[in-house]
This record gives sequence, structure tokens and C-alpha cells, in this order.
Amino acid sequence: MFMARNDRGPDRNDQGGGKPRRSLMGRLFYWGAVLAVWGLIFAVVFFAVFARDLPDTSSLYKVERQPSITYLDRSGALIAVRGTQMAPPVDLDALPDYVPAAFVAIEDRRFYHHPGFDPIGMSRAMASNLKAGRVVQGGSTITQQLAKNLFLTPDQNMKRKVQELMLAVWLEMKFSKKEILALYLNRVYFGAGAYGIEAASQRYFDKSADKLTVGEAALLAGLLKAPSRYSPVSESQRAAARANVVLNEMVEVGAITPAQRDAAVAEPVRVSKTLASQHAQYFIDWLDKQIRGLVGEPTEDMVVETTLDLTLQTDAERAVRRILDRDKGKGVEQAALVALDGEGRVRAMIGGGSYGDSQFNRAVDARRQAGSAWKPFVYLAAVEAGYTPETPVVDQPVTIGGWSPRNYSGNFVGEMTLAQAVAQSTNTVAAYVADQVGRDAVARAARRLGITSEIGLQPSMALGAVEVSPLEMAQAYDAFANGGRRVEAWGISRIRTPSGRVIYSHGPSDGGQAINNPPLYYMNQMLRGVITSGSGRAAAIGGRDIAGKTGTTSDYKDAWFVGYTGGFVAAVWVGKDDNKPMARVTGGAAPAAIWRGFMEAALPRLAVQPIPNGPPLPEGWIPPDPVGDLMGQVQDPYAESPPYDGAPPPVVIDGQAPQGRPAPPPAPQQERRPDALFF
Repeated sequence: MFMARNDRGPDRNDQGGGKPRRSLMGRLFYWGAVLAVWGLIFAVVFFAVFARDLPDTSSLYKVERQPSITYLDRSGALIAVRGTQMAPPVDLDALPDYVPAAFVAIEDRRFYHHPGFDPIGMSRAMASNLKAGRVVQGGSTITQQLAKNLFLTPDQNMKRKVQELMLAVWLEMKFSKKEILALYLNRVYFGAGAYGIEAASQRYFDKSADKLTVGEAALLAGLLKAPSRYSPVSESQRAAARANVVLNEMVEVGAITPAQRDAAVAEPVRVSKTLASQHAQYFIDWLDKQIRGLVGEPTEDMVVETTLDLTLQTDAERAVRRILDRDKGKGVEQAALVALDGEGRVRAMIGGGSYGDSQFNRAVDARRQAGSAWKPFVYLAAVEAGYTPETPVVDQPVTIGGWSPRNYSGNFVGEMTLAQAVAQSTNTVAAYVADQVGRDAVARAARRLGITSEIGLQPSMALGAVEVSPLEMAQAYDAFANGGRRVEAWGISRIRTPSGRVIYSHGPSDGGQAINNPPLYYMNQMLRGVITSGSGRAAAIGGRDIAGKTGTTSDYKDAWFVGYTGGFVAAVWVGKDDNKPMARVTGGAAPAAIWRGFMEAALPRLAVQPIPNGPPLPEGWIPPDPVGDLMGQVQDPYAESPPYDGAPPPVVIDGQAPQGRPAPPPAPQQERRPDALFF
């Protein structure tokens, strides 16, 4: 049987029934060829699928961007640029060697040695991300970033990544390394609306890119990781730390020496004053909302000429910052300031303590209770109804519809003049006078002067239980400062194209006469008394004709000072965003200090005149004795007052306040002394 099996084997071979065994090399060659064919097929299909909708690379030199809006102050100084800012491309050879080296050092060390993608960098990034369990490191090269920025969307998916690799290889085949780096630096986004290194250098440092220092180059290179997170404007400390990382990387790759790094660290990088003046951004935000209403959605670059005065803006910023730092321990966390000239032009606007920390504009969008800063509207309605500064009134307990106002001192001083009640900010008098003339008349007076917020008619309205913005208060008080004319605050003088074509121009703003005489004369005299001998003494400026009113809510959540001189008014508010009380901060304290600090710096620049009398006084009308003569009788509103012991009992008014009840009209001048209005 064994021999038979052997005989049959050779017979089959002889008859061609079997195949000779391949050698090891033959088998390797065979299967290698098979895999190569299938690999080629797979590659063709793979690239056909992913290359099917690759973007048109002819768009390489096209730039799609939003129109930019350049904002200038009243003198033509640059305030800000919103939207996309482009600049002519820079020649790489014109830049100091350390400028492109900074970007290569931090973004792509092997830029000059890879074919568009870096397998080593990709492997390192993948290992770091797997170890961390999240994306902590990227492996994209400068060429890949350029491909993404030029041609692709920011979507994070496999298809986009493959297309990025394909385009990166195409860029490397078409352009030299120098050309790729130049394209990258001229197209990458640096934040703040700046595309390209020249625009970024102009935006952040107010200089051309060929003048960048080592530290400035490192800061710009560090921005690319996250432009908003590492902004030198709003995140200066984080930006500085990131710049130090870039400097160390530059030393490691030999782009700079350790001595150059140390010198760069020792020399502070100064951001352009335009961007450092962040509070002006509140003003720009306010205008930005208006532009669309004036000219529609921008389709071309525009230049907006504004009413802002950058010098006054800086004065306001310093005054606010100084008092916020000084009174931080008293709970003064936020502040707002609006300054208008007599025509309603906004000259300065502060919307908060730091634009970088919060972009909420408290000067325009916050509504806070006005406190006693509201009382001028009460007394305007009163003098229009017949009261005068010399009208006798009584500070005593009063109850209106179940509500009993209290004075700051907690006491009552008895009989006084209306002028004294204004200067001392006596709550009982204001509440009763509003009830007598009608709170609807007070609301109409406030509306007529420019208050646009909702005004309730509850009894506490007389003491400022009305939520208003600093912009409204400045707008309303401007009528006292400019001769009685109503104004509407505005900030845009003209909108034009860079070539000079005018798109919009602000026309004459005549709001009409809001206050006539003698009421205007009386109000200015009484509000001067607030400064000379009343609750606003802290705002007095020697040699200046100043008037105004303090305001403090009973729970110390809001404190105000609104003051003015001839043709210039400023409203100041301080408080907390969470609406919690401050530590007994009154309108005559922090707000008055901010106002005075600002005005002392601003007034010499403005060359303002005394407060104007306004329309002609009635023929034959003789003004009363100067209210200043009466102010010697005004007690310190913050001092302890003796208890009121007058004969008239406290007055209680039940139900709804009588609306429109007039006060007795004044008698002729020579015998003008009506009976005391006891209540």
C-alpha cells in the first residue's frame, strides 16, 4: 500500500494535475502587487469622494469680509474700528527676522521640513489628547491652517480634515515655504476685526508691522491660539503670559537669544491708546445699534464722525476709576457717567467700571431708581403751578394714602422756604408738594424734559421711585443748563464713505422750549443752592457757576449726582449690578466726587459760560432776592436736626392723591408773602 501511494503521486505530477510551490520572495511579490492594486483602487475612490467638492482654489487671492466702520471723535481722532479691518499685504523680507520666526516657533516648528502635514506633530498631539481624554493639543501645520482659512469651513469632521490635508499638500507643491508663510501672515485673524499682521500691528500698537519689537511679535503670535482669550486689551495678564511662552519657544529654536528674550520681558508692551480706552467702547456700542436704523445694513466701508471728545472721555475714565478704587470697601462696584453739551451732543460716556469685564452699558441700558435726583421735576411742576423759592413750607410728618415718607436725618425741622427744602432734599416737603400740584403734572414735566422710561403715579414717585437711565437724566437736566430747551442726546454727526460721500448727516436738533420763565429762573436758583449750601456741596468748584441735585435711594442701592453749568451737564450713578445695598453711600459722596473730578478736568477745556437765564423774563417782573442769601439759613442735611415741634398736626391724605390741585398763585411782588402752606 505504501508503494502504491508513491506510484500514484508522481503520476499526477507528470500529468500536470498540480502547481509548483512559489518561493517566499515570489509570494511576497505577488501579495504586494495585489495590495498595491487594491490600495490604488481605494486611493482613487477615496480621493474621488473627498475631492469631489473641494473648493475652487482660484479664490486664493480673493478676500470675503464684512464692511468696516471707523469711528472718529469730534476732532477727527480715531476711537475704534468695528467690522473687518484689512491692510495691504506685507513683504516677508520687509519684516524683522524675529517676526515670522515667532509664528513658526509657536505654531509649527518643523514648518521648513514637512510636506504640508507633520506626522510627528500629529502623533504627538494624538497621544496628548488620548492621555487627557479631550482635545488639548492640535497637530495642524501652518500650511494646514492656511488651507483651512483660505478654503474651508471651521467644521470639525473627518471629511474637512482630509480635505485640509489634500489642500495643504497642493499648497506645498504650488508655492515655496516663504510664499506660504507670507500668505499665512497676511490672511490669519488676530482678533478685534484685524486680518493680517499689518492690520493687527496697526490695530494693537498703532504702528506698521515692520516696526514691531520682539515682545510685540511674540504677543501677536500668541494671539492666534485664541484671539479673544489672549487679547492684550481685555485679557492683558493672560496675553502677557502667553507672550512669554512664545519668547521661550523662540529661544529654544534659536530665533532669538536668551538676552533678547530677557530684554523683551523687561520692556512692557503698550497697547494703542485707542484700544486701551475701553470705556469709549460703551459709546461705540450705543452708536452701533443706531447705525442700522439710519443707513441700513452696511454694504461698504463707512466712517462715522461722532460727538465724543476723547480728551473728556479720558478725564471721565480717570475720575470714575479713582473713586471706584477709593470706595470699593463701601460696596461701590459699578459706575456710569454721561456728559452732554447744551445741544445734547454726547461728549463722554462711561457704561461701567471695565468694558473688558462687562459690556453691559449701564449709562444707557440700566434702569435704576433716581432717588432725590428726581425732585427737580417735582419742583418744576410746583413753580409752574405758582410756588416760588421763597414760598414757606413745613417739614413735618405726612401720610399720603397710607405711605409716610421719612427724611434722611430721621427728624423734622418745621417751617422753611421751598428753596431750603430743595437744598436739604427734604422728603416730606417733596412728597406733599407733588401731591398738591398733582403727580400727573410732575410726570408731564419729566416727560417734557426728556424722561422716556415708564413713570408710575404712586405717592413714592415724588421721591424718585422711578427707574431711569443716566442718559435720560442727563438729557432732562440739560434743559436747566441750556436756557430751557429740550434736547435729545445724540452721538452721530455724520456718516460717510472713506472717499467722502456723505450717507447721513445730523440735522438741527430743536426740541422746542421746555421750560419758560420765571420757572426756569427759579429752578436754576434753587439748584444752585444745592451746591452752595445743600446736599451737593462736595461737587462745588471754585469760581464756577454750578447747579445740580443729589439722589440716594432709601436702601442705599443707588446713588446719583446730576450737575450742570452753562451748556454742559453730566449725570453720574454708582451702585451694584446685583442691586444690593452699598455701605450708606449717598449722592453727595461717591457720585459727587466722580462728577467733580471729571468737571474740574473738563471745564478748562470747554470754556463754558455761566448758566443762562433762558427766555426773556415777564415785563415788569422783578427777580426775588438771590437765593444764595437764603442759603445761610439751610442746615447741614447730614447733621442731627432738632425734632419738629410746630403747632400744625401731621397731615394724613387718604385714598388717591388729588390730581392737578394748584398751589396759591404768588401775590404781586411788593406784597408777595402768602400765608404759610402748613401741612
